[in-house]
Amino acid sequence: MPEDDEQWNDGHRAFLQAFMARSTLTLDEAKPLLAAVLTAYERKETLPEDITEADFNAYISAANTRISPFDFEIRSSYHQITRTRIYALVNSTSDPIIQLATVHTAEEISFLKRVLDAMFETYNTQRHEIMAITSMQAVRLHKPSDSERRETQNGAETQGSAGQGLKMVEAEKMLKSLVEEGWFEKSKKGYYSLSPRALMELRGWLIETYNDADDDDDEEEDRIPRIKQCAACKEVVTMVSYFRELHKLSAKDLKGQRCSQRNCPCRLHDICTQNFFRMQRSRNCPLCKTEWTGNDFVGERAAPKANKQGSRRSGGISSANTSRMETDEPTRIEDDGED
Repeated sequence: MPEDDEQWNDGHRAFLQAFMARSTLTLDEAKPLLAAVLTAYERKETLPEDITEADFNAYISAANTRISPFDFEIRSSYHQITRTRIYALVNSTSDPIIQLATVHTAEEISFLKRVLDAMFETYNTQRHEIMAITSMQAVRLHKPSDSERRETQNGAETQGSAGQGLKMVEAEKMLKSLVEEGWFEKSKKGYYSLSPRALMELRGWLIETYNDADDDDDEEEDRIPRIKQCAACKEVVTMVSYFRELHKLSAKDLKGQRCSQRNCPCRLHDICTQNFFRMQRSRNCPLCKTEWTGNDFVGERAAPKANKQGSRRSGGISSANTSRMETDEPTRIEDDGED
């Protein structure tokens, strides 16, 4: 390893360049990368298994010191399903919509904003906290609504505001790009949700945008924050997707949980519940003290079963089913028996 007094050298620069090319890294992904950097820099072979977490953290710390004046930072967060720690290079100050505008057109940014609104408003109600969207539901947002067009015509045009919209094929291409760029993840069941990198970079913006209650609307739902944190790990809870085959998880590992009391904001990642309730004297909600059922879900499993069946047939849900999401009682979806 480099000497302790070498605060910044070509090895650090090579590591940072490699990180920037990938946007996100896990420790396992970083080990061969850092081993290759050290082999070239020190002119002696370094194997991936020689790299420790302390070595990796030292390079992260050194990189953060150098990029901080440019409003960049390498942050880390746990994946909501696997709990793997993921490191991401994020912009620490600017509006994320503006960041995306450097590589996407105004129409594409407008489409993205409509998709995010659908994730965190349309498909994020007290009854069904899905916070994800199917391909069909997203593509249907390829053009702005009439109200969006009127706002633009009235002089309210901003970055990401409505224009003529995209063609459906362009919307599909944009969704694919967002996955490739690391902003979205797509589950086996076809739901798009925010990736760990996006949650790290957009966290402040999401809370500011979707947790502000409307002062003129006294409905109870508007007083419940739409962006909620896990009571155990304090990370944002948005989804628990069907990654069973990819991550070798059983059905019980895929249930993001919520308190059975609809007005209680307590949420837990399923993988966090084991240690959390092990330290509690009873299996009760830590906020309202209601018995924790483990059968009330957050994420795509919160979707009404009829909607999920429709998604399997057509890639989306019908408008009739969409309206039912606002009126149906929460659907408790059991394991579907898939391997």
